[in-house]
Amino acid sequence: MLLNFYHTSLKLIVALITALLGGYVFKLLHIPIPWLLGPMIAVLLGSNLFKNRYAWPTPIRNAGLIIVGYTIGLSMTAAALHEMAVQLPSMLIMTLLLMLLCALLAYLLTKMSNINYKTALLGSIPGGLTQMVILAEETEGIQLTIVTVLQVIRLMMIVVCVPLLVFSPLMGNHKIVETVINSVTTSTASWGSLMPNIFLFAAVSIGCALLGNKINFPTAFLLGPAFSTAILQLTGIHGPALPTPIINAAQIMIGIHVGLMLKPAQLTHKLQVISLAIGSSVVLLFGSFGLSYVFMKLHAVSKSTALLSLAPGGMDQMGIIAHEINANLSVVVGYQLFRTFFIFFAVPPLLRMIFKYSAAKRVIRNTPS
Repeated sequence: MLLNFYHTSLKLIVALITALLGGYVFKLLHIPIPWLLGPMIAVLLGSNLFKNRYAWPTPIRNAGLIIVGYTIGLSMTAAALHEMAVQLPSMLIMTLLLMLLCALLAYLLTKMSNINYKTALLGSIPGGLTQMVILAEETEGIQLTIVTVLQVIRLMMIVVCVPLLVFSPLMGNHKIVETVINSVTTSTASWGSLMPNIFLFAAVSIGCALLGNKINFPTAFLLGPAFSTAILQLTGIHGPALPTPIINAAQIMIGIHVGLMLKPAQLTHKLQVISLAIGSSVVLLFGSFGLSYVFMKLHAVSKSTALLSLAPGGMDQMGIIAHEINANLSVVVGYQLFRTFFIFFAVPPLLRMIFKYSAAKRVIRNTPS
């Protein structure tokens, strides 16, 4: 028993050191979200080079998800929720059009490769890297490595391309692009501002995560804290922003877990998959740009606000860019938040309907007349 504990602890330490090195290298190279992608790639390489040398208990991953869920809940302010209520019809239409584009891209991916439709669809839906990987993990028949590759490439292209578009003469903004790219990973929260409310939010977030998991709530360790934090804030209790080291630690916890789950040996036709991922990301970006133009015509918002509201990137990153250029932050966060929760609650049942219908059609087609 003691020997097993020793070996497990050693593997955990090896995984953590590898992750920290990966995150530090990605940070030096100015790669987007370095403390998520760095540990993910480093642990992926290490665990495949040195078999059975790495371990990362699921409860640690869940702790990281609770922290991410709390930060999502902080975005659900009264202003964001009010904006969502006012523009609910437009949000629904724009989100459905974006999902339709994703479904079409997934269909094209299946026709151009040997990727199954379930995998292609979850790899194409812009729900955030962490959220979509967790959703893929909970869905049967998914090639998790392919979903992660598609999501990572999309995210990196969005994080790089959206600021370039926003700060281009096309949008009428003339700030330096590097300013916003650097600010995406910068937090002004201080350790002193956490006290004393953080204890209440931590207890409620952990409690709701455990309760949600017990009743089989979807992605409970993420959505439980998100909803409980939002409700507490709406009662008038201030939720303190988390300092950068805590956010980085959460990303490391999740990144190691995902890195250990990835199995490159299962990824056939690697060059083809990467090429298709880049191509589909470009199409998705242009599709979002087109939808933002329609949105701008329907509502009195700026080009930048419209694009950031519909950009298929992370809500936190789009929100920071919106703040930098004085775009309408409540509109941007509201639209991003609506899409995030739409994907979590509406997409899984829709996916089940689509896959059930497809399976029924195959049975009918293969049944002799």
